[in-house]
Amino acid sequence: MTEADGKRPEFRNIHAFRDLPSYRWPLAAIVSGMHRASGVLMFVLLPLVMWIFDKSISSEISFARLRSALNTGAGGVLLKLVVLALIWAYLTHFIAGLRHVWSDVSHAAVTKQRGATTAKFTLIASLVLTVVLGAKLFGLY
Repeated sequence: MTEADGKRPEFRNIHAFRDLPSYRWPLAAIVSGMHRASGVLMFVLLPLVMWIFDKSISSEISFARLRSALNTGAGGVLLKLVVLALIWAYLTHFIAGLRHVWSDVSHAAVTKQRGATTAKFTLIASLVLTVVLGAKLFGLY
């Protein structure tokens, strides 16, 4: 029905649990959400980063204890997984930030196609670098 028929269009609220799971997010929106989530994760893990930095530079003994904590038992694996999440957050936030700066400087990046291309690059680059550094963290090479 249109306004020409004399009826106004009807707007309804969406049902979050029914409608949102079926919504297809564009890749640029996913990368934008990951940029925000990685920023929050880095902020939340900042005390851990400060603790690791303090332990790594205080003395040789505290550095040896830190290495021991990373290499022993289930606690070490858990700490490594948290550090891996921090590595992912940093790389994702950094690369997505470069994407945003580049799109601000070069107005050619504002097209839909270019946005999708840079989003794909951001996603792939951050995941590949996270896997490489995660393999190093877990001692695979």
